[in-house]
Amino acid sequence: MGVVRTYDDELKYIEKLSEVSWRIKKGFVPNMKVEGVFYVNDPLEKIMFDELRQHAHHQGFGGFLPGMKQIANVAALPGIVGKSVGLPDVHAGYGFAIGNMAAFDMSDPSAVVSPGGVGFDINCGVRLLRTNLSEKDVLPVKEQLAQSLFDHIPVGVGSKGVIPMSAQ
Repeated sequence: MGVVRTYDDELKYIEKLSEVSWRIKKGFVPNMKVEGVFYVNDPLEKIMFDELRQHAHHQGFGGFLPGMKQIANVAALPGIVGKSVGLPDVHAGYGFAIGNMAAFDMSDPSAVVSPGGVGFDINCGVRLLRTNLSEKDVLPVKEQLAQSLFDHIPVGVGSKGVIPMSAQ
């Protein structure tokens, strides 16, 4: 479990930048490598701060991790660059907040590729596969590879690919 603080102490790490944007300062959760930032309207702002208030009130026990904490946890991942960003639809998810975006320096050997950042937790069809292919293996066939993936992977609402989703 992370650091347990009062709600007022938690707010010392959150700074309003504009009518719709907030900064999450380093130190909000341990080991943050970059700052977080999130963009919300008034109703979503209330939800984000209510989540944080409840989390602080229960001293971090029970329930789910607030969206702000999840944005900050992403800011602590190895290899992150820039900022951990909560887009205008941000809300608590599983690991990454839903609507959380981050970039990672893949030349950094400690950097991560996180399936949590692309929706594996909600079974939205995202899968992460590892191959032993290098960039030089893929570059000569990247157009054919992309077309084959597009042809065989269902996309969009009600879409169908070559592989029937009803197959057992």
